[in-house]
Amino acid sequence: MSDNLLDTIRRYADANADAQGIARTCIPGLFAVRATTPTALAYDISRPLVALVVQGSKRVTTGSDTFDFGAGESMLIAADVPTISQITRADRGKPYYSFVLELDSAVIEALTREIDVVEADRGNGPVRIDPTEAEVADAALRLMRLLDRPASIPLLQSHLLRELHYWLLVGRHGAAIRGLGVAESHARRIARAVAIIRAEFARPLRVERLAEASGMSPTSFHQHFRAATSLSPLQFQKQLRLIEARRLMLSEGTSPSNVAHTVGYESVPQFTREYGRFFGAPPVRDIKNAKSRLQIAA
Repeated sequence: MSDNLLDTIRRYADANADAQGIARTCIPGLFAVRATTPTALAYDISRPLVALVVQGSKRVTTGSDTFDFGAGESMLIAADVPTISQITRADRGKPYYSFVLELDSAVIEALTREIDVVEADRGNGPVRIDPTEAEVADAALRLMRLLDRPASIPLLQSHLLRELHYWLLVGRHGAAIRGLGVAESHARRIARAVAIIRAEFARPLRVERLAEASGMSPTSFHQHFRAATSLSPLQFQKQLRLIEARRLMLSEGTSPSNVAHTVGYESVPQFTREYGRFFGAPPVRDIKNAKSRLQIAA
């Protein structure tokens, strides 16, 4: 991978990264990541995205699958899936850096109508690791360089985002992301259900309603939802609740009893049990340990 991409991401991330190592940009869905030490486990429900690692290495787990990847490799996440991630190689002399772009299904849909692309992928899970292709890296470099020319962003960002999506679509990742651009594909149908769960995760949700929104029978919906996300709809909702609860306790200092009700639990003991099983420690201890790690990293 070009050293120019590493240099450009390093310069931007060093100047703009927040306490969590995220350097956001004015281009929607685009950000860089920086870390000077290996990190603790991070839990998230990731949206479809591509991440180009340009220095250091990372480990991502979804379901029963674990992926290790490093400089010169790209991770594609082709669906909304729960992930546990950890930067595994980074230090102050040689920090971890990556370029991350959330995929735009509207751009993919427009491109699939105009070009011949490979058939949509039928399996192998929602997360893939492949060597970063030269065309993808070049488009990412020009997109990052655009940030140095703010006046040019309104004129050129849509063109460069489209180009980057194009190279992804016709490259190694094309089969995995094509379904995101087909209006009635299983991927887009499941995405409609995921959007409802994300918006209403704290409320009781009927699987029949989610299936109807996806245009599927309940049985078919269950099968396709699990294939796309590695979880059942109720497991997905539970993990989303727990991840949001942890975020609220870390960022806003919300107490476990209050946060349990905020994210939809009627029973605080049940919340505490499920939190401990998922994160490996009860809420108070987990948040105390997480804050201590953040202080050390700072």
